[in-house]
Amino acid sequence: MGKKTDIYSVEIHGTKDLEKVDLDDEKYKDLKGKKKKGKKDEDLKKELELDDHRRSIEELEEKYGTSTIKGLTTARAAEILARDGPNALTPPKSTPEIIKFLKQMVGGFSILLWIGALLCWIAFGIQFAQGEPEAFDNLYLGVVLALVVIFTGMFAYYQEAKSTNIMASFSKMIPQQALVLRDAEKKEIPADQLVVGDIVEIKGGDRIPADIRIISSQGCKVDNSSLTGESEPQSRSCEFSHENPLETKNIAFYSTTCLEGTATGMVINTGDCTIIGRIASLASGVGNEKTPIAIEIEHFVHIVAGVAISIGVLFFIIAVSMHYHVLTSIIFLIGIIVANVPEGLLATVTVALSLTAKRMAKKNCLVKNLEAVETLGSTSIICSDKTGTLTQNRMTVAHLWFDQGVYSADTSEDQTTQTFDQTSGTWKALAKIVALCNRAEFRPGQENVPIMKRIVVGDASETALLKFSEVVLGDVMEIRKQNKKVAEIPFNSTNKFQLSIHETDDPYDRRFLLVMKGAPERILERCSTMMINGQEEPLNKEKADAFQTAYMHLGGMGERVLGFCHLYLPEDEFPDTYPFDTDSINFPTSNLCFVGLMSMIDPPRSTVPDAVMKCRSAGIKVIMVTGDHPITAKAIARSVGIISATSETVEDIAKRLNIPVEEVNERDAKAAVVNGMELKDMTSEQLDAILNHHSEIVFARTSPQQKLIIVEGCQRQDAVVAVTGDGVNDSPALKKADIGIAMGIAGSDAAKNAADMILLDDNFASIVTGVEEGRLIFDNLKKTIAYTLTKNIAELCPFLIYIITSIPLPIGTITILFIDLGTDIIPSVALAYEKAESDIMKRKPRHKKRDRLVNQQLAVYSYLQIGMIQTIGAFLTYFTVYAQQGWLPSTLLNIRVPWEDPINNDLVDSYGQEWVLVGSSVVHHRICKPAAASHVTQNLYFPLQTFEQRQLLQWHGSTAFFVSITIEQVADLIIRKTRRNSIFQQGLFRNKAIWVGIFSQFSIALTLCYGFGSAYILHFTPLRFQYWFIAAPFAVFIWVYDEFRKLLIRRYPGSWWDKNMYY
Repeated sequence: MGKKTDIYSVEIHGTKDLEKVDLDDEKYKDLKGKKKKGKKDEDLKKELELDDHRRSIEELEEKYGTSTIKGLTTARAAEILARDGPNALTPPKSTPEIIKFLKQMVGGFSILLWIGALLCWIAFGIQFAQGEPEAFDNLYLGVVLALVVIFTGMFAYYQEAKSTNIMASFSKMIPQQALVLRDAEKKEIPADQLVVGDIVEIKGGDRIPADIRIISSQGCKVDNSSLTGESEPQSRSCEFSHENPLETKNIAFYSTTCLEGTATGMVINTGDCTIIGRIASLASGVGNEKTPIAIEIEHFVHIVAGVAISIGVLFFIIAVSMHYHVLTSIIFLIGIIVANVPEGLLATVTVALSLTAKRMAKKNCLVKNLEAVETLGSTSIICSDKTGTLTQNRMTVAHLWFDQGVYSADTSEDQTTQTFDQTSGTWKALAKIVALCNRAEFRPGQENVPIMKRIVVGDASETALLKFSEVVLGDVMEIRKQNKKVAEIPFNSTNKFQLSIHETDDPYDRRFLLVMKGAPERILERCSTMMINGQEEPLNKEKADAFQTAYMHLGGMGERVLGFCHLYLPEDEFPDTYPFDTDSINFPTSNLCFVGLMSMIDPPRSTVPDAVMKCRSAGIKVIMVTGDHPITAKAIARSVGIISATSETVEDIAKRLNIPVEEVNERDAKAAVVNGMELKDMTSEQLDAILNHHSEIVFARTSPQQKLIIVEGCQRQDAVVAVTGDGVNDSPALKKADIGIAMGIAGSDAAKNAADMILLDDNFASIVTGVEEGRLIFDNLKKTIAYTLTKNIAELCPFLIYIITSIPLPIGTITILFIDLGTDIIPSVALAYEKAESDIMKRKPRHKKRDRLVNQQLAVYSYLQIGMIQTIGAFLTYFTVYAQQGWLPSTLLNIRVPWEDPINNDLVDSYGQEWVLVGSSVVHHRICKPAAASHVTQNLYFPLQTFEQRQLLQWHGSTAFFVSITIEQVADLIIRKTRRNSIFQQGLFRNKAIWVGIFSQFSIALTLCYGFGSAYILHFTPLRFQYWFIAAPFAVFIWVYDEFRKLLIRRYPGSWWDKNMYY
């Protein structure tokens, strides 16, 4: 998969040569803070300043101290090489794997857990020094927290390393050779030894070894698609044709491919100074932006840490003021902070992101960075490249014009349903010209490959015509054999036509057939007749006007139009043995018969219009950013729905009202097509105005620097920007975007390495799937955090009440750990499998500064509503257990000090009953009414007053508290399935993982109580069966209360209730 596959034709698979660029992931590190570097980055963003295309050959020879006849001397070349360095891009600095691993260990939640572990070890040190038996609880807790961080960090590192390895598998370039003129001799040297001033020769199939100024050429065409996005081959000659060096014909760029012809040129830039080198430097100067989910997790960590420290410090002050010892108060402080740390959440978030990444991989989205999964869901603007992303990345016949009518061809991926009329004699003549006047050929050995997937040797237009002919006519190569070619004039930029002469397969007609194709206006001017319904008719003004109308109509749709004509040469003038000479042209090339027009376009993918519509309904703005021509870009944008059918640009309004464009108010136009030349002169404010005031935008003829500027403009609107691209020219913008999305098939290595996500099928529609998955993961993380935070109150309140009222500790740190990393971990992960709610793709994208992962509503609802209900239920169970053993709540107040005193063995319970330990015997003292005492003794399972027995009762109460939280968390888990819809709308059984989670909660609780409980190793004890049901009404109440909340949210959207109760 890593290697760019040979698909369609030469002009496309030529881009695999770009792999030399190899912009490794780690090259794009944030380089801010260095003023010099910052200035360099700003310089790189400026448009290319180059004047070598304007200079004459003599001026260039003088500038570079070279000669076009002799080239450089070996000595001079060595001097320049020593000065400028090799003709190669500066290799990227890579981050050591250990640094990557350590980053996983200390980012986001991890730092909170490390702090928790450190505090536990400090508490252990204090308690151990005081000789307290509970000291080791804190040691174990700290070790467990550290292990949680290490294991989840290793898991996250492994997940991302897998994607990185896939990236690393993309093949590297083989060292390239270049044919150079030195010391008046032609030599083949390694391309990295080239220097400015060298004279090099290139031919079809070569990769351009440096930026070169063309000195001479013959039929030279290059594939610039990786730089400009144009899928059409560009001719190269020594002619200065445009002020913009990227547009002029006399410069060929490093890493582009020569498709056909030959050329000689002078090297004017090497290595990092080439256009590709500048793009690489531009990309390396772009900092790695924090992903939205990373920002949200950081925000959440700040909230949790703030709450924990605030409550901890507050109760530290309260404890000291209540005359607790300072060291004891510090232990309380640490206990409160640790109780606030959601230990299991780090593992849950990592697993949830990994599950989604795995799901997306099945849908052809390879996620390189786990956090990028959610970023796609937050996306509010998609800046999409045109060629290969929105389109099929292959020229295809779109329309035909013959017999004075326009016919549409099938432009789908397989082209199996051609519906135009194929019975006309004109069509048969046109089909023959298309098949014969074509130099493209299928590579041999592809008979069993579908026609549209076959590799073709030839340029994009000829490839399109060959495949079209093969689909409609059958075996084109056989047709060519039967109509042998006897002479040919290839297409050139001067004549703008291609001509060939053939023997025909008609045994009764011995005449030669001359066929010609080319620029329509050039073809028409060579014709005197036009074929209508298979018959030649004189070419009059009416027919010429019909031709002009059709030509303008097809050209206006952004299609490349070719004209076709033919002539049967008279047999008496051109017998079988006639020696055709294409240099002197001893045959007619005028008074031909015009047959028809064909137009080609790189057609949109069939799935794109629907995907764009889904983006619109999800509130996502799709902007096309392409290097292609504005007319073509606008036509494709209209066909896929980026510009809707009813929207007008200022040009459309001016045309409709028949007024100059300057008189149109720009605010009246919903759509805008912005040319790169206009963008070049715009200020940031003008660009912001376009982005703000137009909902449908196309940027055409853009340079790599401009793509980066457009992305930055979108980010200034507080938008989360996704950028798609496949060429080297896209890599800076891919890196700058909040999420860069590269193409897996047509993408260059530079684009793949700069991106956060790779579309393995190059399909824009896969992005929409990714958006839905991204939104779903954000929803599910919100639900998971709400679920996890709820029981934090039930874990925290026991510490607070323990400090304030001095009751026996209701729940210990080890028990809390079993909730966070035991009963709650599987249900938390199960929420990652929850299906999307019905409105997920109808909501607006979340605002990254307003719509937080953890907001006030979530905190209030989880902590102060559901959390308080859970706490009340758990305390009811706790006090019931103690009351059953003779300790009513009033008696437990302020009993902590004597209760925890291991020497005190003569405590009195609520019924005035005392047990005293004498030697090894327990003596029963009645100091209350005998009836009451005997009533109590009938209900005891064990004596209660010795320290060991009090400790056993405390564990009993702690186990009951744990069981109550577990049962209430089952209800909490079920209500978290949805945030707005009723549970019954969502379906109780759609997510089977939830039921696995519930089963795991009960299994773990039962095992702890009745398995390990009998041994008291973990401070759990076997619990009376009826204690399991005390919290059940609270669980039911949680469910009913939440259904009522959701009902009012749905009934009264926008109300106070909706704003404050919807999290």
